[in-house]
Amino acid sequence: MRLRLALAAGTLLVAATATAATAAHASHAGPGDGLSVDGHGTVAADGTVTLSGTYRCADDSAGPVFVSSTLLQEDRSAGIGGTKAVCDGQEHAWTNSGVVKEPAYRTGEARVKATLMQLIPTGPMGLPLPGFLATEDSDVTLR
Repeated sequence: MRLRLALAAGTLLVAATATAATAAHASHAGPGDGLSVDGHGTVAADGTVTLSGTYRCADDSAGPVFVSSTLLQEDRSAGIGGTKAVCDGQEHAWTNSGVVKEPAYRTGEARVKATLMQLIPTGPMGLPLPGFLATEDSDVTLR
């Protein structure tokens, strides 16, 4: 019984530490950071979905930055690729693709959640934590 309580307490401590560390690094957005999603994407016959947009970030000295995207349509949700960002203060295009077969996406209305995220190597036990620089939640039309 004592072992179970000790394990439970340890688990809660690790979770609390990770939550506090994540909250501390939840947003590192600078004044020049931004993200957009194009109003359309494509879905090919083989299930390949392609999404795109633009981003801007000014500083990647704390760790690498990525553009990730999630596609939602009806009750389906899937991550669609990821792009390593170039953080030089300039606007850049991003394009993410991924194959989603079962269940496949179809042409028509959908929603994209895109995130500009930096991996910051200061988490508990040396693990990197995400720092969210910008997010965008947009309606899209799949063609």
